[in-house]
Amino acid sequence: MKINAGIAGATGYSGEVLVEMLLKHPDVRIAGLYASIDKPKISDIFPKFKKRIDLECKKISASDMADKCDLVFLALPHTVSMEIAPKILSCGKKVIDLSADYRLKNTSVYEKFYKVKHKDKSGLKEAVYGLPELYRQKIKKASLIANPGCYPTAAILGLAPALAVNLINSSSIIIDAKSGVTGAGRKLAEASLFSEINEDFKAYKVNNHQHQPEINQELSKISGDKIEVTFVPHLLPLSRGILETIYINKAQNSKLKVHGLIDLYSKFYKSEPFVRIKEEGIFPRLKDVAGTNFCDIGVKDCGDKIIIIVAIDNLLKGASGQAIQNMNIMYGLPEHTALI
Repeated sequence: MKINAGIAGATGYSGEVLVEMLLKHPDVRIAGLYASIDKPKISDIFPKFKKRIDLECKKISASDMADKCDLVFLALPHTVSMEIAPKILSCGKKVIDLSADYRLKNTSVYEKFYKVKHKDKSGLKEAVYGLPELYRQKIKKASLIANPGCYPTAAILGLAPALAVNLINSSSIIIDAKSGVTGAGRKLAEASLFSEINEDFKAYKVNNHQHQPEINQELSKISGDKIEVTFVPHLLPLSRGILETIYINKAQNSKLKVHGLIDLYSKFYKSEPFVRIKEEGIFPRLKDVAGTNFCDIGVKDCGDKIIIIVAIDNLLKGASGQAIQNMNIMYGLPEHTALI
């Protein structure tokens, strides 16, 4: 029996990737596509899908999704999913939300960064943060997944092993993050125009990005102490990919050396199908992960400091690929299905 999956926001970057990946999934049937568009068929918008899938993109309708689908991916703008998810869930169906609506457990923090009141606090309590490397057992039993943000995925995976063993001074974390333009979504904005980003490089939302509280929330859970990182995102003049360089101070009396550091990370992620630890002196680059669901991590011991470098594809491990990974876990399927 195949999973009948729906995609809301099918014409966005994440939605397009979801369609592409789910067409390759042997256990999934795409049962419905939904978006706010003028052209009816997905193959009219993306001609690469002609003779592969010619479904019409219907207007977003929670009742139609619940009627046709077992699981719905909500690849919608922030603040929209919390209007739709409860209606789908009330029909006994599952939801994987790619927006931020169910990530932040503190509604006042959500409201500060997203400028609206949260409308589904009961769903927020139910939602499981969909980072498989940390929450796989909870994901297996969940009906509502809050798919992590792209920047937080890289940051949390990069820092989790060191935080878990109290290796670092948790007040010293500095994250220098760089992303391709697709991280902002498919929308008409002057800052995303080719002529604006080409041959340029800039920081934006310096220490005030909406993903920062998400990073703080999850790292604080791992550490057991309140963590507030310094987070500076930058816009790269390329389509996709995230590379983060993380600087941390070691905890006092820490004697772990470079081989021990790499061994720590290798053991922590030993059973993880999509995390790869680089050998000593080798560090990730975007070409290593572009078009894949992998997260590559390199670490360097600098005496009293540690430098961690992490690379992911923001549309795959940072969004749609991770969403499919979560679906596979929810339905007891091999985790790598359609992803390798």
